[in-house]
Amino acid sequence: MDLVDVPTFTQSPALPGAWYAGSCQPSISSSHIHRLVEHCVLSVFRISALALRSRDRAASVALARQTAMYLAHVAFGLSLTEVGRLFCRDRTTVAHGCMVIEGLRDDPEIDRALALMERAVAPPRTGSPMSNA
Repeated sequence: MDLVDVPTFTQSPALPGAWYAGSCQPSISSSHIHRLVEHCVLSVFRISALALRSRDRAASVALARQTAMYLAHVAFGLSLTEVGRLFCRDRTTVAHGCMVIEGLRDDPEIDRALALMERAVAPPRTGSPMSNA
């Protein structure tokens, strides 16, 4: 997809946390958010989608899953309950994962990597150069 084909997203004033392409389009579906976040995390962590969706508790898989949940929560403003539904996890599991990732942000390299992933998946903010494309 070329940058020209990327839709412009703005936050809905009527539905906090909902993002719209244009002014009258339906919000981004949760399945779209899940696929977007999952694709980003899979390419960075180089694990399979099957591993990410599994109950595997191996450190590398758990970190990737926690990162995906964190990105969905932070980049899209989804509640912990909503993120839990997306990833078939309990909201307390999502909260724990977000705390783990937040704690890792003290490392400048990890913080930079997370910031880049957030930027890669998040809808452009209104008024940004991307929103005028």
